[in-house]
Amino acid sequence: MTHSTPHVATGYASDQRLQYLADRIEIQDLMVRYALGQDLHEGGDNDVLEQWDTVFAPEATVDYSAAGGSALKDIGYRTLVDVMRGADGSMSGLLKWQHFQGFSTVDIDGDTALARTQHLHTHKGGANSQGWNLIQTGFFVDRLVRRPEGWRIAHRTLEIIWMDTFPTT
Repeated sequence: MTHSTPHVATGYASDQRLQYLADRIEIQDLMVRYALGQDLHEGGDNDVLEQWDTVFAPEATVDYSAAGGSALKDIGYRTLVDVMRGADGSMSGLLKWQHFQGFSTVDIDGDTALARTQHLHTHKGGANSQGWNLIQTGFFVDRLVRRPEGWRIAHRTLEIIWMDTFPTT
């Protein structure tokens, strides 16, 4: 899937350009809050919804099937928290992590938008004195809606470019 950046610089009134810039900044903040939701809650603190409830629309769905098969296709974002953060969740064996989000390309059409955001996610795990690191790169492709409370993600698809695990000493 490709995304083009809208052409705002020419042919638009100054107030339209300013609105576009304000919308882009708000959408970029969503992407950062998503990562902060992951990164501010480690070591058994699973209160990721503290941030994610301000990122996703209440009815939002995610497609993380690229990371975990068909069971992660088009599920509610709150269900994703349970899948990742539950007792046997995909993050339960991790010791530390950090999620870096790149800048997004954003196509805005009134009160809807499409965004594509690069990511680099790092994870540290280990058991029985054996440590390892996992790096994942890819994109989030988001369909967003403008709500009275601001922009929210209505649907997110995870695309993985590559992922690698390597031992640590």
